This record gives sequence, C-alpha cells and structure tokens, in this order.
Amino acid sequence: MTLRAPHRAHDAPQPLGGNAQRVLDQVDRMADEIVALTLDLIRIPTVNPPGAHYRDCVEYLAQRLERFGFETRLLPAEGRPEHTPAHPRINLLAERRGRRPRPALHFNGHIDVVPAGAGWSVEPFAGRVIEDRIVGRGASDMKAGIAASLFAAEAVRRAGLELEGTLQFSATVDEESGGLAGMAHLCQHGWITRERCDYLVIPEPLGADRICLGHRGVLWLEVTTLGRIAHGSMPFLGVSAVDHMAEFVHRLNRELRPRLEQRVTTMPVEPPAARRATLNINGLAGGQPPGALPQSPCVADRCVAILDRRFLIEERPEQVRGEIVALLEQLAAADPEFRFQIRDLLEVLPVWTDPESIVVQSAARAIQQLSGHDPPRIASPGSYDQKHAVRLGGLSDCIAYGPGLLEQAHRPDEFCRIDDLVRATKVMALMCLDLLG
Repeated sequence: MTLRAPHRAHDAPQPLGGNAQRVLDQVDRMADEIVALTLDLIRIPTVNPPGAHYRDCVEYLAQRLERFGFETRLLPAEGRPEHTPAHPRINLLAERRGRRPRPALHFNGHIDVVPAGAGWSVEPFAGRVIEDRIVGRGASDMKAGIAASLFAAEAVRRAGLELEGTLQFSATVDEESGGLAGMAHLCQHGWITRERCDYLVIPEPLGADRICLGHRGVLWLEVTTLGRIAHGSMPFLGVSAVDHMAEFVHRLNRELRPRLEQRVTTMPVEPPAARRATLNINGLAGGQPPGALPQSPCVADRCVAILDRRFLIEERPEQVRGEIVALLEQLAAADPEFRFQIRDLLEVLPVWTDPESIVVQSAARAIQQLSGHDPPRIASPGSYDQKHAVRLGGLSDCIAYGPGLLEQAHRPDEFCRIDDLVRATKVMALMCLDLLG
C-alpha cells in the first residue's frame, strides 16, 4: 500500500443527474439554516476540560435529528473515570434506515472544544457571522462539520428521496483529550464497528476541497523529576526538582529535537512542516503554584512535564519512548541525585486509509463533480477519532472530510467560511446518494 496518495489530473465538472441536482438545490435553499445550526452549537460552550455542557449539546442535536427523521439514543460513558455527576460524558447515536439496513454510512463529529484562551476580538461563544465567516470557538473544529453532515442527510430527505442504505450519525465527547469516553467507548461497546456500518466520515476541518486519509502517531508522556525539600534560604541542603527538569528540557532541545527535525515521512501530511517528527511540552509545573499566596520558602521537591510527541509511520513506538527514557537515564547516571518517574498517558499509532477505498473514491467523485478538480489526498498533523474507529471498530473505509481550516483550530477568532460550509454539505450529500442510493 503506497503512502503517497495518487493525485489525478484536473477534469471538467461532471454533469449531475436529476436526483443529485435536486439534493444540491435543497442545500442551497437550506444555507441559512446550516449557518444557524452552526451558530447555535457554538453558543453551547462544550469546553474540554472540564467537559462542560455535553448533555445540553447532545440533547439539542437529538431533537434536531428526530425532526430530520432519525431515531436517537443517548449513551453515557458508564464506567469511564471522566464520566462524573458534575461533568457527565454523554454521547449521541442516531440512525435513519433506508430500504435496507446495509450499506450504512456513518457521520461522526466531536462536540467538545478547547478552552477559548486569550486574544479574541469577539466573545468566543457568542456565535457571530462577520462578513462571509462564522466566528467563535469551535467554528472550524468542528461544529461547522457537525452541521454540514446533519444537513447533508436532511437535503436528501427534503428532496423526497429514499435511500437504499442506512444513514447513521454520532456526536461524541472528549476528542480533544483523547476520545476515550467518546468514540473509543462507543467502538469498544459495539456501537460503531464494521458489524454495524460500512463507511465512516469524520467532518474534521481539513478543507472542503481535499480528503484526509489518516494522521501521524501520538505519544503523551508524564515525566516527573523528584527532589528533596529544604528551606529556600539554604537551597544547598535540598535538591531542586525544578533544576533537574530544566536540565532535562535542555537535553530535549539540544539533543532530541535536532534528530527529530531530520526525520521526514512519506505521508502527505499538511502543512508540509508537519511531515517531520515533533515534540511539544504541553505543560510544566513544579514546586508551589506561582499564583498561590502566601508562598513559603521551600526547595521544590517535585516537577512534572507533559510531553506531546508526534511520530511518523516510519518510526517504531518503542523507539519513540526509548529516546526520551535514554535521556533521563543519562542524566541519572551523571548525577546520583537525579531521580525521575515516567508514566504513559496516551499512545496512538499512525493510521492511513487506502486511497483506492470506496469511501475515498466517493468523496473524490463528489468534490470533482462540484469543482472539476480531483482533490488532494492528505494526512493530518494531529490525530482525531479515526484512530479509534480503525483500531477498536475495525473500520477501514474511513476518512476525515469537512469544512473549515485546520490552521484555525484552537486559535483566537476561530472561523469557518460560509461558502466552505455549504460546499462541504453538498459533497457529503452527494456521498449519501453515491454510497447509499
């Protein structure tokens, strides 16, 4: 299986049949409704962490899906530690059967968004249209994608068409923090598997004119350096865990990062700078919290760093972890006072869908019908819930396709262009006809 996806020459737009044109006309008539749904979803601040307003969001979507002819059920992530009374993890599953139960096309979208952060010129959860853009936290990642997939299904219904196969939809939680209580939970419990559905489309914001076939791997590690507490006026009597962490971070920057820069994947990851292996320190904390007052004079006896290592399909997971452990062991060998602990938080292997698979070809035909251009097949720099669908659900016919720009994700003044939203809705509606017609 080649990793470089084929990119064919541009062709003229293909003529559309009667049913296809009827569905596209419906999407145009519903454009204001698609925008309104996106705005409504932005205004439900499903911030993760901590996992706020999940129930409000899935109940809102369930009501809308029932109006669109779907049967729905809410599925709490029972047994997951994240599922608490204060912040329940509740997923939504919906289905609208055609003449036959199979084939089944499943649209999945995550409802959680990252915290707004600073630097916004508008209120992040107001949900506003500014010129030709929808602006707000989650506009691109990925509440526009959820709206597009819902109205793709609705366009078929309003066009008066009954499909041969079945449409399915899920709204899942916690994708931004690994998806264990969301997509992973549903796959593990048999709700999203190859026994229930044939094709999976995840409308992540990878661009309305290209198809994403997979993503790089992820390893999250918690590294703790351990010191010895002493009076802050006599630091020589203690061992500073913060100083030891600083030595470790220095080694990461001086030794490991240059090696990672030399590793380049053959996967067509976008943007191209993400075709290299990368390392980020997601968070670092040691000693007493800086904002805590009053402070007491103490040498820090503990410092914790969270490492986010994105690795390539050509790298071995044991090598990825081993390189970090080796640096820590070298520091410990050079200094008997250097003590550390390491804990695995998350490991995700790279995934890649065959470019010749049925769902990829269907998406490519739909995009080409609308634009006249054969779309690029790309890979994502970050992981998304395809990892769980492939590994736990056994779903090989899976892509990410949706409106919005990945570069907008998690940024201030996040936006999605309205024309991208409408175009992606049309593509997904054509895929419904093509795969289930």
